[in-house]
Amino acid sequence: MSIADIRKDYQRHALTEADVADDPIVQFTTWFDEAVSAQVVEPNAMCLATATPDAYPSARIVLLKGVDQRGFVFYTDYRSRKGTELADNPCASLCFFWAELERQVRINGAVQRVSRTESDEYFQSRPLPSRVGAWTSSQSSVLPSREVLEAQLAANAERFGDGPVPLPDHWGGYRVVPEEIEFWQGRPSRLHDRIQFRKESGRWVKRRLSP
Repeated sequence: MSIADIRKDYQRHALTEADVADDPIVQFTTWFDEAVSAQVVEPNAMCLATATPDAYPSARIVLLKGVDQRGFVFYTDYRSRKGTELADNPCASLCFFWAELERQVRINGAVQRVSRTESDEYFQSRPLPSRVGAWTSSQSSVLPSREVLEAQLAANAERFGDGPVPLPDHWGGYRVVPEEIEFWQGRPSRLHDRIQFRKESGRWVKRRLSP
């Protein structure tokens, strides 16, 4: 079978304006809980797209670690490619795809760092090896070999022992403050349901988009 012949006809659900909450964060939480209940593999996995000031994009999968009315939170090394791009161009796009439910959610918005206190609270909740790893990797920098990384990890494991492991200055969270959220439900014949929310004059406006 050729790549061009791979296709799936979506038929599990429909999405009407009446089905969708007036608050997109409430709607997202409902869909996220349903993804968890459906045992979607890593339901908090999302594609994060950033761009340089001259509009050269890059995308990667990261994990959602918090959501509320303020926005969508993830954590990373501030020195990484995403970190440097967000420092120069603090805007991003997120995309969740829950194949088992034939659903997608897209989010666009400005990005801001979360507070140091919030970053530290999450950092200290991570397993010890992950905390040590944050001190070990200089994310996105050129690495001479895997052996160099393993040696750095061993040195840090000896340095910190069983803890405590302080939050590194180069590591923390970002919050994507949504300005646009779109809920996509797969439908037959590629005539998908798309309900979009856009922030206009401080309030969310809901509309249907053509598939």
